[in-house]
Amino acid sequence: MSLRSLIARLPYPSAAVQRAVGIAAVVAQAGIGVTGSVVRVTGSGLGCPTWPQCVAGSLVPVRHSGIDAVTQWIEFSNRMLTGVVIVVAALAVLTAWRIQIDHPERKRLVKLAWTMPGGVVLQAVIGGLTVLAKLEWWTVAIHFLASTPLVWLAVMLLKAFREGDEPARPLVPKLGRQMLVLLTVLMWAVLIAGTTVTGAGPHGGDVNTHRLDAPIEQLARVHSGLLIAYLVVLGVFGLTLMRVGAPKSVWQRYAWVWIVALLQGVLGTVQYALGVPEAMVSFHVLGSALVIVVTAVLWTGTRDRGPVTSLEPAEKRELATAN
Repeated sequence: MSLRSLIARLPYPSAAVQRAVGIAAVVAQAGIGVTGSVVRVTGSGLGCPTWPQCVAGSLVPVRHSGIDAVTQWIEFSNRMLTGVVIVVAALAVLTAWRIQIDHPERKRLVKLAWTMPGGVVLQAVIGGLTVLAKLEWWTVAIHFLASTPLVWLAVMLLKAFREGDEPARPLVPKLGRQMLVLLTVLMWAVLIAGTTVTGAGPHGGDVNTHRLDAPIEQLARVHSGLLIAYLVVLGVFGLTLMRVGAPKSVWQRYAWVWIVALLQGVLGTVQYALGVPEAMVSFHVLGSALVIVVTAVLWTGTRDRGPVTSLEPAEKRELATAN
């Protein structure tokens, strides 16, 4: 019996299940970055100094000279959370595949779903290399940055569950689309600059890890300057929405981007002024994930791909059409 036939035997996912799987994908991809920041600020990055084992000869934490038990378990727990991400990624693929069996046109949905387990594999490899490199700041930066497109893709997957597969019809003018592309580029520039500030900062994940040898004040200015540029472009994008009378749904998404981006800016400023306390670092990482989410939600909300056709099994839809 083929895998496809086995999946076809599964119950057809309801609209609520599809939405729940999409939300779970977003939360899982965003959440793993936040838990990773907890590992870093607690100095637990080398609590498990080898990979894939925790310590030589053991997959789980054991008493080891020179390694505190608490830091071992913090790092090991973060590794185990990867298992949750794997389960969510598998559910996304199974849900999308089951839908496509009844609705063959839903190829884009399946492709987006497959990026979830693909991203988990990529992150596992990068995470292992990060540990083996003893948490060199640039490896930690790559590890974090690699998770950001996965958050974006998870938002696109959530949206795909609720939309059709027609060619995307823009809801904003050409200038607005160009501003949105620039906004997205600046968002990632802000994130990249943020990793350099972290690389020069006090939280490297382990007291012995090398830090970026650069003036943190200048790096922080570049980081904040890029955020200001992001907000300026966001404002220009809002003017283009006013010119065309954009739909209410687009305005709602636009407002959320402003709220989250401004709160993230305030949080970053306070964090820097207070000397980068540990707890605020993790909140700032959470804020970064939320900025990605709301920007991606705005991106997907400015395009219309037609009505969703796969909230019900094909046979049920055909019966409704016949009646």
